[in-house]
Amino acid sequence: MAVVLHQFLFSHFNDKARWALQFKGVEYERETYLPGPHMPAIRKLTGQTSTPVLDWHGSVIAGSANIIAHLEEAVPAPALYPRDDEQRSTALALQQRFDAEVGPATRTVLFEALVEEGGYMTGMFGADKPLLQRLGYRALFPFARGMIRKGNDVTPESITARKQVTLDALDEVARATEATGYLVGDAFSVADLTAACFFAPLANPAHPDMARPEPVPESVQAILARYSDHPAIAWTNRMYALHRS
Repeated sequence: MAVVLHQFLFSHFNDKARWALQFKGVEYERETYLPGPHMPAIRKLTGQTSTPVLDWHGSVIAGSANIIAHLEEAVPAPALYPRDDEQRSTALALQQRFDAEVGPATRTVLFEALVEEGGYMTGMFGADKPLLQRLGYRALFPFARGMIRKGNDVTPESITARKQVTLDALDEVARATEATGYLVGDAFSVADLTAACFFAPLANPAHPDMARPEPVPESVQAILARYSDHPAIAWTNRMYALHRS
């Protein structure tokens, strides 16, 4: 049975799973969904509606952290978990905190602009779909805009708070990587993979899975420009260049 990743395009949580699979050298197929219409199929697979979901030879694993944990057991080398017990605990704690706080924060920061760019957003997430399906998805977008705002916590109050979470995380990563270039010890780990993925929406790394389709709307360009000079954005692009093929 094949290994299949059920995913969204251009999603940072989904890119955690894609990157881990690539890092481990696992050959896999991608089943790509449109956000929103994906719900019945993913709920049937897992009982919930979030992606990514990995079908590993018939075993279904939901969530990027669970997928990485499974891969560490199934394909131990190269390792994403540090061998040292204390470093492993530190890396896993960072992943858990960034999953809960930073990933949602950077998504809200980006979606503040994307929800006003219906043509660009639907084209981005539907890039691999047939023309008629893309057109139908675009036509439905105005009716789904409110739900998209709610689902991505795009409100004036949350935007302000999540911009601060984002900036604090960028500062934290810049400080923590100053000595060795990595968040935990002196080697690439799940901590670096997680942080780099979650900053990718703001860094626009030169990788086909996460680079924004051109032309990028001015509102999205303004978000990228806001963070472009931060050292953690340069670090993110370096992690993609060094460790993402």
